[in-house]
Amino acid sequence: MKKIVTKKMVTKKTVTKKTVLTAMVTAAISVTAAQAADLGRMVTKAPPPPPVVSPWDVAFGAAIMSDYMWRGISQSAHNASVTAYVEPRYNINPNLQLYVGISGESIKFPNKAAAEIDFYAGIRPTFGPVAFDLGVWYYYYPGGDSYYSADNGTIAPAISNASFVEGYGKVAWTINDYVAVGAQVWYTPSYLNTGADGTFYSGNVKFTAPPTWLPYAVGMYVSGEVGRQELGTADAYSVTTPFAAPFNLLVVTETDLPSYTTWNAGLGFTWKAFTLDLRYSDTDLSEENCFLVTGDPDAFASGRSNWCGSTFIAKLAVDTTLAALK
Repeated sequence: MKKIVTKKMVTKKTVTKKTVLTAMVTAAISVTAAQAADLGRMVTKAPPPPPVVSPWDVAFGAAIMSDYMWRGISQSAHNASVTAYVEPRYNINPNLQLYVGISGESIKFPNKAAAEIDFYAGIRPTFGPVAFDLGVWYYYYPGGDSYYSADNGTIAPAISNASFVEGYGKVAWTINDYVAVGAQVWYTPSYLNTGADGTFYSGNVKFTAPPTWLPYAVGMYVSGEVGRQELGTADAYSVTTPFAAPFNLLVVTETDLPSYTTWNAGLGFTWKAFTLDLRYSDTDLSEENCFLVTGDPDAFASGRSNWCGSTFIAKLAVDTTLAALK
């Protein structure tokens, strides 16, 4: 008997096949999309980790100046001087830094020392806008002699080894982007190896001009400092020279070194790593007391030295760090 297929039956089967086919295609697409998503997750590279910033850095610089003034007293007999330094640093964290350093300056001392070589080390903790600096500084004067023979024939006694050490503490408060104030104190048990104890303390203020004041990214600042150097009693000593009597033995008696006040004020300009500083410096030391403090050999006959008087200093310096050069 021949089977009769009605339109209703065909339609039902066709719909059923279409439904099954649609479901299969949808499932295949879903699986393919899921696989593609998984594949994308597998081949996509993870973002690179942030760069590791080394805690180590090195600051260094050099300068030339018309006069090397130190606490109001010329260390170069009012002649030009050059200086350079290197300072390795280790940042324990952004607010705590350890450092060591070495610097050198050209000088003219009574003992004819070849140069001043400074070795120093310390720690710099920072608390918000307030920064501290605590350390120790050693002044080394190699090549010193026990007497000085001036061009005019004067023979003056000198301490052959004037090297000495100081401990120091500094604080700086950055009030805002334009104004900062600070203070410091230094102490030595033997100032210039004379046996006289010495304490120096000072306060300073600095105004930094807004960056829009000058063109070409040139910065400007005005700063000033007032300090006090307290000195004790220098030991007596004698010097034997190769000269004939009465110059073969020079004796210096125990001396109370005069304390004094010093101040300076100046204007500076900065551009990139360069700084031009123009400064006036002075003290309240008389020429007689200046001779007692310095032992200026050219003033040995008169007993009056100008190494401590009013002075204008021009200094051109360059300072940078390895991190800044990267």
